[in-house]
Amino acid sequence: MFEVLAFVYENFCAEDGCPEPMHLQKKLSAVGFDAEEIADALDWLSGLSNAARFAKPAVASAPTVQHLTGLHLPSSDSTRIYSPQEQSQLGSTCLGYLHFLDYAGIVPHHIREVVMERAMAVQDGPVTLEDLKLIILMVFWSFGQEPDALALDELCNGDDIRVVH
Repeated sequence: MFEVLAFVYENFCAEDGCPEPMHLQKKLSAVGFDAEEIADALDWLSGLSNAARFAKPAVASAPTVQHLTGLHLPSSDSTRIYSPQEQSQLGSTCLGYLHFLDYAGIVPHHIREVVMERAMAVQDGPVTLEDLKLIILMVFWSFGQEPDALALDELCNGDDIRVVH
């Protein structure tokens, strides 16, 4: 599924959005992706669309926590505690990475919660760090945002050894 999502991100992020699901399914089939992978990716993208639609940041007059479609959107001064299921699905490496992004101010709380919701929607076992980075990019895209250049470099960088200049 993540290969399909990576293809969608690489080919459609510069555009205003994804094609309609039926049209996207035909394009992905024409490229050669497996029908089951395409179906999983389209289901995941549908869930992303729904989560992003309901996870807009709270305005000043709104309650500090919104309860929408199962998402609990935190206030800016809240602390995130990960459930045992989330810890199992993401593992210490991914949770440490999310904590780093959160602490650095790269991922706003409402985006982090959608990232967590989408990471928990992955059916194929624990999420890897590379998968998590793609999920983060897809969530930013669904909000019509792009992380700043340094954050984007961090998210797009593989596990290659970095050379300090």
